[in-house]
Amino acid sequence: MPKVRIAIVGAGMGGLAAAVALTRAGHEVRIHEQAPALGEVGVGMHLTPNGTRILERWGLGEALRARGVEPAAMEVREWAGGTTLVRRPMGEAWRAEFGAPYYTIHRADLHALLAGLLPPGTVRLGRRLARFTDDGDAVRLEFADGAVEEADVLIGADGVHSVVRRGLHGPDLPVFAGQSALRGLVDRRDVPGLPDDTVLVWAGPDARMLAYPVRGGEQLTFVAVVPGGEEHLESWSAPGDPVALAAAFSGWNPDVTALVAAVRETRRWELYDREPLPFWGRGAVTLLGDAAHPMLPHHGQGVGQAVEDAAVLAHFLDAPHTSPAAGSRERIADALRGYEDVRRPHTARVQLGSRDSGSQRLRPAADGTAPKDSMASLVQDVSWIQRHDAEADLPAAISPAGLPV
Repeated sequence: MPKVRIAIVGAGMGGLAAAVALTRAGHEVRIHEQAPALGEVGVGMHLTPNGTRILERWGLGEALRARGVEPAAMEVREWAGGTTLVRRPMGEAWRAEFGAPYYTIHRADLHALLAGLLPPGTVRLGRRLARFTDDGDAVRLEFADGAVEEADVLIGADGVHSVVRRGLHGPDLPVFAGQSALRGLVDRRDVPGLPDDTVLVWAGPDARMLAYPVRGGEQLTFVAVVPGGEEHLESWSAPGDPVALAAAFSGWNPDVTALVAAVRETRRWELYDREPLPFWGRGAVTLLGDAAHPMLPHHGQGVGQAVEDAAVLAHFLDAPHTSPAAGSRERIADALRGYEDVRRPHTARVQLGSRDSGSQRLRPAADGTAPKDSMASLVQDVSWIQRHDAEADLPAAISPAGLPV
């Protein structure tokens, strides 16, 4: 396909990943970001093999090893006494099983690595999209400051509150999970009893605590999943209360109470997702990442799925998916529908599966012990996701004519 002008709205992980994949294919890419500065807030995240295999192909393998932590193991510990109930090796064992490494990494570090792969001037800051129109010849973007630009393709990578999604689908209804996640970072020197190379899970009757290393093990990210929350507050970065966090884990084992005591700041994320969309785009407009499939965090797949989206989108926009006689606009529309037809069923399965999976399956039995085969069940939930190679599996999903089957 001839190279096209691509406008991406949103410079989060998904927007940067899309820009990297499309720039590598030679397209002219501009990212429009409403924030005044480029950066990422937050804490640590899981980067699973389905995402790392693609990032390694983009040349980030060495940087990921330097910035991330490849955990040696995952442990489920008893919430009251603290004894280790189940331990599963990760590291090389995970690489052998899933074909790529599993990292825990600070969100800001991964964001910086992706941004570093882009040509200077790719990101335009302070650009809040107000509306867009597709007249059949080009997509017109109108920004809050009055600026207007045109592009051949518009990709909405503008997150859970996507302006592009709203323009395509109208207002949507958030689905509240009835839980909140309190997240933050602690220095590991403040919790010397905790390891710097292990993913830890303590699952109590009504709450769960997860902790894992980032930045070479110098810090630990914690994620406390607790009941309730204010249903009207759909935010992943609202201020949390360390006092309330301590109260929620009062009476837990000394490792957890020491972890909570070391917390100086926490952010509260009310856990919402959306029902899968019946379609992602129309004409020369489509969605990517959280704008297309916002999901709960229990599979650890928010970024991984966005990276997969980016790789598949670049494949379709860089291949002749229609007959040579078709015009470029028809080719673009067919390419975007091909991308959607491949990705939408996959991400919907991940999205819906995230609702009752992950550490939620580790709730203790009545006697306080972990459910039988709990770790095996947890790993089985995500094994099909982590084995998936979004690029290598494309030939099986594409007919000889180049269209999805």
